[in-house]
Amino acid sequence: MIEALKVHIQKFVDINEEDIVRISSYFKHHKIKKKQYLLVENQLCRSNYFVVRGCLRMFFTNEKGKENTIQFALENWWLADYTAFSTQKASSFAIQAIENSEVLSLDYVDHETMLEQFPQMERYFRIIHQRAHAASQFRIKYLYDLSSEEFYHQFNKLHPEFVQRIPQYLLASFLGFTPEYLSEIRKKAIS
Repeated sequence: MIEALKVHIQKFVDINEEDIVRISSYFKHHKIKKKQYLLVENQLCRSNYFVVRGCLRMFFTNEKGKENTIQFALENWWLADYTAFSTQKASSFAIQAIENSEVLSLDYVDHETMLEQFPQMERYFRIIHQRAHAASQFRIKYLYDLSSEEFYHQFNKLHPEFVQRIPQYLLASFLGFTPEYLSEIRKKAIS
């Protein structure tokens, strides 16, 4: 379980085995069933989640009751409502498992303590957050620059693993259109 996190950390920062063992003590392992929630809207965001196996989504529900998916996380991705996590306030989002999943959670107090004791982890999280922020910026750019159809094809080209694993209605929610329209785009691509 911790091996996946260790490999991921070592992609970005140099860290020795002894420190990895000490760092791993801050994490808790969870098995999450499909459709189970890790975070509910308006709940305190106590943890940041590292996906070891499976897939999660983060979403909000608008005033009409429609769920709007804003992010997915597959293996080796982190997911949290970072505003709520860093301020320890109520979340604007929910996090739910799309598949049976295994995650490592890092709660806020342990996160802060770990960063004080292991400065290289501060660098690791900075790099991870920079990459996530860049991906978010490109998603916004694609929303403005590309047609819906082009956006789908670009997303499929960059992240085929998501398109293959995520139910069509959730993918459509993430891309900002209806499942029916996504179905039409896919049919065009096949023919």
